[in-house]
Amino acid sequence: MNRAKYLLVIFLGTLVYVSLSMTVGQNGIKCYKQMEEQKRIVYKQKTEIQKINNELEMERSALASDSAMIAAYARKLDYVRDGEKLVKINGLKPAQTTLYDTGTVFFHSDVEFVSEKFCKISALIISLLTFVIMFILDVRNGNISFRKEKNKMIAGIPVYDLPQV
Repeated sequence: MNRAKYLLVIFLGTLVYVSLSMTVGQNGIKCYKQMEEQKRIVYKQKTEIQKINNELEMERSALASDSAMIAAYARKLDYVRDGEKLVKINGLKPAQTTLYDTGTVFFHSDVEFVSEKFCKISALIISLLTFVIMFILDVRNGNISFRKEKNKMIAGIPVYDLPQV
């Protein structure tokens, strides 16, 4: 086989390895898209929690300084001022206490990818298969022969085909 065929085998193996690594490998496009989706979900959750935090912070500051707000909150908890008269009405549902939405739980999901070992083994297998196919084609075309040639004799003197220096 000539050098171009060897280079083709190396190039094909490298191409398979790089293609697999870039598309479905650990740092590939598929992993990047999965992580971008998780980032989007986390950002959405963060904005929801930030909104809840802002509402609670406003309520806390109002309860700390505004006397009307303190009185309204105390009435929610069934407290009364001195001199106020209570009127109890039967048959009404009790006042519901405010429950704060704390957001939804987001669990991290692992990113799915093909291992580096798989990418390398696949590239090696493709390279070896290409090499074997090219080798078989060379043997079939007669470029490579395994037959042992007999020494040629000229007038009883053996002639050896040695490379010239």
